[in-house]
Amino acid sequence: MTLVDRVISSLRTHHDRLAGLVPTLDEAALTSPSGATEWRVCDVYSHLGSGAEISLRPVAAAAAGTPPPAAANEEIWDRWNALGPLDQAAGFVEHDQRLVETLEALDGDARESLQVDLGFLPAPVPLVVAAGMRLNEVVLHAWDVEVAFDPDAGLDPEAAGLLLDLLAGPLSFLLGFSAKPGALGATAAVDAGRFGLHVAPDAVEVLEATPVAPTATFTGPHEALVRLLAGRLSPEHTPDGVAVTGEVSLDDLRLVFPGY
Repeated sequence: MTLVDRVISSLRTHHDRLAGLVPTLDEAALTSPSGATEWRVCDVYSHLGSGAEISLRPVAAAAAGTPPPAAANEEIWDRWNALGPLDQAAGFVEHDQRLVETLEALDGDARESLQVDLGFLPAPVPLVVAAGMRLNEVVLHAWDVEVAFDPDAGLDPEAAGLLLDLLAGPLSFLLGFSAKPGALGATAAVDAGRFGLHVAPDAVEVLEATPVAPTATFTGPHEALVRLLAGRLSPEHTPDGVAVTGEVSLDDLRLVFPGY
């Protein structure tokens, strides 16, 4: 499978997981705190549902060969925010299904050749970037939902490895928005098994291989590493055995990756 094929397959897996939870959640469950700071479970579903509606517009336009639609994000968010918790969850199922089916319907040539104008980046991007950004959002927010009911929840291991492949490749720019490399006050090269991290005073990189001269070692599964990069590896949600040894500590790296 190509990278974009893997992304679309993982989006389907996560849609089915999140949609499968919806019939089991009453209003009390939906209004309970999620793993996302200051968001309830229903707020996460609303964010993912509105995000699916917003994401579908430029993808559908690219597939149809038509100009991208004018941005309507504020209007869409207002509409979703006005819904009740049950309707937010049900709306996620409907709109995310529509987005995933649209991506699944694209043939191999389209998946490799489409350029998607997201509206907020300097130029249109390959489908793997647009779909990969959606996957990054969905995988992390799926954890925000699941950890509300299972404090030991982790990310899907296959998706975690896929996200690291993306962050070391076409989505490398995302850490430029979310990381705070200056918080470390030093340079670090972290051995994370098949991957690595390089933290400099002004930039952070996920490396496709172990650094040549590591100054620290991350011990733990890929899913914990991804949650660290996304600010979701707080002490209370850190599995046993996950640690950073060497010239920097896990707490040091938590400062670099405060989350979003």
